[in-house]
Amino acid sequence: MLLQLLFATGASRSPAGLTGTAIKAFAACTAVWTVYAAAFSRTDTLSLTITFLSLMLVLTFLLVGPSERSDTRRVSLPDVLLACLSAAAGIYFLNMSDEISRRITLLDPLSTWDIGMSTLMLLLTLEAMRRTVGLGLTLIVLLFLAYNLFGHLLTGVFGHGEITYTHFIDITFFTTDALFGVPLRVAATYAFLFVLFGTALSKAGGSQFFYNVSALLTGGTPGGPAKIAVISSGLYGTISGSPTSDVVTTGSVTIPMMKRMGYNSVYAGAVEVAASSGGSLLPPVMGAAAFIMAEYTGVPYPEIALSALIPALLFYVPIYAQVHLRARRYNLAGVAKDQIPTLAATMRDGGLFIVPLLVITWALVQGYTPTYTAVYGLAAIFIVSLLRKSTRLGPAAIFDILATASIRTVAVAGACAAAGLVIGGITMTGLASKFGALVFLIAGSDMFISLVVAGALTLLLGMGMPTPSAYILAAVLVSPVMRALDIDTVAGHLFLLYFAVMSALTPPVAVAAYAASAIANENPLKIAAQSVKIAIGAFLIPFAFVFNHELLMRGSPFAIAYATASCFAGLLVIAIAAEGFYRERLAAVPRLLLLAAGILLLWIDYWLLPVALVLIAAAWLYARLVGARSGEEKKAAAE
Repeated sequence: MLLQLLFATGASRSPAGLTGTAIKAFAACTAVWTVYAAAFSRTDTLSLTITFLSLMLVLTFLLVGPSERSDTRRVSLPDVLLACLSAAAGIYFLNMSDEISRRITLLDPLSTWDIGMSTLMLLLTLEAMRRTVGLGLTLIVLLFLAYNLFGHLLTGVFGHGEITYTHFIDITFFTTDALFGVPLRVAATYAFLFVLFGTALSKAGGSQFFYNVSALLTGGTPGGPAKIAVISSGLYGTISGSPTSDVVTTGSVTIPMMKRMGYNSVYAGAVEVAASSGGSLLPPVMGAAAFIMAEYTGVPYPEIALSALIPALLFYVPIYAQVHLRARRYNLAGVAKDQIPTLAATMRDGGLFIVPLLVITWALVQGYTPTYTAVYGLAAIFIVSLLRKSTRLGPAAIFDILATASIRTVAVAGACAAAGLVIGGITMTGLASKFGALVFLIAGSDMFISLVVAGALTLLLGMGMPTPSAYILAAVLVSPVMRALDIDTVAGHLFLLYFAVMSALTPPVAVAAYAASAIANENPLKIAAQSVKIAIGAFLIPFAFVFNHELLMRGSPFAIAYATASCFAGLLVIAIAAEGFYRERLAAVPRLLLLAAGILLLWIDYWLLPVALVLIAAAWLYARLVGARSGEEKKAAAE
């Protein structure tokens, strides 16, 4: 009950009639303005961010009710008033943007109007946050704000100098270090454009093409429905960049299909959750968090995407392997042949949708910014959609795409606003360095133990949060530990991103599992526990690439190939140990031996390879001897 209270959001509205049409038109205009401002105009980033936040706040109060029980067909008068106040606050700060860029922080005084409008914007942002991402994240933000204003009352290392309310307002609203900082700027540019890209691709028929490709590749094999879920969720997830959104979109098809083919409800939901979570780690898009990483670290996004490719593909190895082993273990059939599209039909109906993905990849390799990469991808979608009547996007479809993209970005904007407020507070109080001291107090100077603590803290910080917010908190609070340990920038931040993504499926607060539970009609905590086992590779791969940069495409071709093969084999062996089955059920001893061998293979050391092979051979011999003895005992008992 408490978890439902913490993560409940306001009811999504779909007003009918003239009101609904007007709101959709406003959302579509918001999309047009955002694309123009991000890609084609010379609007300064501060003005762009202020305007974007104001527009998103207006949409939030019009389209999201204050509670789950709110009327979904009518906008209440108080919410209309809040939308008008959001517009007024945005206009005020937009008019102040030139002065904000020129003023000297903490020296130039703030007027009564400045403080009053800042307080109004703060209250509106907090309420919008509560409606879109839940009370849990809002309480965390309020905790950080309370620490800013009252942390001087604390003694010891976590105390800080007094910060007055005026000081707090000055940093939060009249600089680009807090609310109008990196998270919202990314949401207003890269993130929005890729949400628009994904919406357009799906509307034109791209999501159905991904499903058909998955069905064609694996549908007829044992456990075909679950394998379809793994592949289609990964393909769709790289575009959506949100585990929860992916679960809701693809899971509505794959979870019922898996249940019909013999998978139990918990396993069906867990497969979808695990596969969907990996989409946020899979290039070429990876979601908003990866763009924030590029902005925060200064590393070009193409370099991040290239570094993330091998780990992201390896992420799916234990998932696919466990699904296959489960199907063999319980003799689960594939999809009927007459329900699987042919290659000719698949390519005829949707093969052109490969082109936008190739265009995005080409643009990234050529060094274009994520903004222009998304624009080229959008252009490619509209061009290829014109080539077939069934995929052609007319004016009504384009209007719907623009409106839908703005509506889908509302929650992302709320999460990024929350992250901005937290970053501002951390900047004011110096909490990041204190947090790093806490990690070293627990782990000492040992790199492996420090990484374990950093991963655990990232999971803790990310519970209940959207992936961008979880990553940002970890990047601000935990990344100083990475720097102090002299860990490579890309490796360290990818490590944090993996654990930020995995917070969506890790109990007790697994938001993606809660989304799947509504479809599977099953206990969300059971789904979360099972999804952790299925996605076990995601908790191990980050350690592998931190210690072996070959997995990040660095080094000689042979070294990269060997590291990839060793990691692949290790994850395959670990999947067998986790499932406890290979041709026959495995006892505890061979499972433990296989687990140890898999971890040694993940260590990617030439000298450990023979040890791993000996452990695998020992597990095989033990299973054969015990299996043969058990068979003789059963035969003797039968006689």
